[in-house]
Amino acid sequence: MPRVKRGPKRKNRRVRVLELAKGYYGTKHNCFRIAELQVERSLAYATRDRKQKKREFRGLWIIRINAAARMHDLSYSKLMAGLKKAGSDVNRKVLAEIAVEDPKGFANIVASAKSALGLPAGANAVANA
Repeated sequence: MPRVKRGPKRKNRRVRVLELAKGYYGTKHNCFRIAELQVERSLAYATRDRKQKKREFRGLWIIRINAAARMHDLSYSKLMAGLKKAGSDVNRKVLAEIAVEDPKGFANIVASAKSALGLPAGANAVANA
């Protein structure tokens, strides 16, 4: 079998991996064999965490909406059911932003949800649940 040296391909591959490993602790940033393992592991985590970031933000939005809804005597699930009945197109991200930035606007949204559910404006929906 003939000898293959690979030339610049080998060097370029090593440089690319070591560039990705820049900033890692210890030999992980300058020893190719160890850096290659760490880069592969890091890229796998990056792929996984792009999905998890979406999941975590949705959870945060739900927590914020629930807290704001309970200030108006309504649970999160009742609020979302009321908004769906009212035909509202506001998504959770925007709803959470409104809850934090514009409490009066959120109160109007809650009122529309309550009216769609047939609840009086001052009723305690949590007790009815």
